Amino acid sequence: MKNSFTPVSWAYHTNIYEVNIRQYSNEGTLNAFAEHLPRLKDMGVETLWFMPLQPIGKMHRKGTLGSYYSISDYISLNPEYGELNDFKLLVEEAHRYNMKVIIDWVANHTSWDHVWTQTHPNFFSKNEYGGFRPPYPDWEDVIHLNYENKELWLAMVSALKFWVMNFDIDGFRCDMAHLVPIDFWEYARTELDNEKKLFWLAETEEPTFHEVFDASYTWEFLHTMESYWKRETNIQGLDTVLRRYDNVFPKTAIRMFFTSNHDENSHSGSEYERMGHAAKAFAVLCATWNGIPLVYSGQELPNSQRLKFFEKDEIQWAGNFGLHNFYKTLLELHSDHPALRAADENVRTYRIFTSEDEKIFSYLRKAGEREVLVILNLSAIDDLQFEIIGENVSGIYKNVFTGNSIDLTIRRKLSMKGWDYLVFGK
Repeated sequence: MKNSFTPVSWAYHTNIYEVNIRQYSNEGTLNAFAEHLPRLKDMGVETLWFMPLQPIGKMHRKGTLGSYYSISDYISLNPEYGELNDFKLLVEEAHRYNMKVIIDWVANHTSWDHVWTQTHPNFFSKNEYGGFRPPYPDWEDVIHLNYENKELWLAMVSALKFWVMNFDIDGFRCDMAHLVPIDFWEYARTELDNEKKLFWLAETEEPTFHEVFDASYTWEFLHTMESYWKRETNIQGLDTVLRRYDNVFPKTAIRMFFTSNHDENSHSGSEYERMGHAAKAFAVLCATWNGIPLVYSGQELPNSQRLKFFEKDEIQWAGNFGLHNFYKTLLELHSDHPALRAADENVRTYRIFTSEDEKIFSYLRKAGEREVLVILNLSAIDDLQFEIIGENVSGIYKNVFTGNSIDLTIRRKLSMKGWDYLVFGK
């Protein structure tokens, strides 16, 4: 499989911060979110992903406010968030901070009262009675688009271009990308490339979609991390999924790793519900394995709250961003260190074995002489004593969180607290 598209250069070292405008502030507006840009810049955030910005359909909506993913007009802004010019100013401000902006794109379905239901009803799939139909029975608040109609392709690409040409955004996160024909995505990216080189993130784990997309989701690994906390799998289970990713996905595929996002937080719980005391160690893994890390709104608090999906349910910012420096260290390391570049053929990732391999998950990422060594104690055992095995690890390493140095050529025996993490740079 060969990707005929070349990712933008910044894609290999970026990170993504998912922005939930509705729940981000009491106002729930773009202008209120803009006040957080200096803080997020300081935290090392490089790419802002905005959940759908368009107006939400009223017909058959779920809850009081409806789903962000039930869109009634692709080229308008949800009035709850402000005006289109507010978004234009926000993108300009983000760019001044040298941050990128991508927006969510929902191409598979629309709300029942989308403007196209009146102007282009032939854009939609029909049921046996000739009426609109949901993609799946339990997605009753949206209706399915019919990509057999090539006029739809033209209209959808025109809508994509609207946001690029008018607001200078830097890419798209494409919702449930695999539900839309890959031929459409190839056409859309080819057309958009003529306007601006963009970053394309697919919500999918279908390897073939990397023929078009730069980056994809790692849902299977997320659920494997959750299974580890529930004692349904072990370290070998974690390793098996990561190795399968290496074998199944093209070497040029950028994978996005995460412990939370809007779906998981609202429908399954915060990372502390799903991963317990392992949540921070797994966040370290997501920021340092071969890929790019995602941070969801509020994880820097940390946030243990399930944010309601169809209602107003504001993040409880208290002015104390307890994990700000934790994420700052990880995000800046990921951005700056050549050994953490995603999908880079010059970077090698090695599992590092120890005398406690049923409890310790460790690996080395190496680009020439530059290295990052990660050691995770994925057990509750405090003062876990272990020895590093093998010759891959040698020399002086610096702990990126404490600044302390250690000579691992001489000192091979270490101890760690339960669920703790060590990250060393060289």
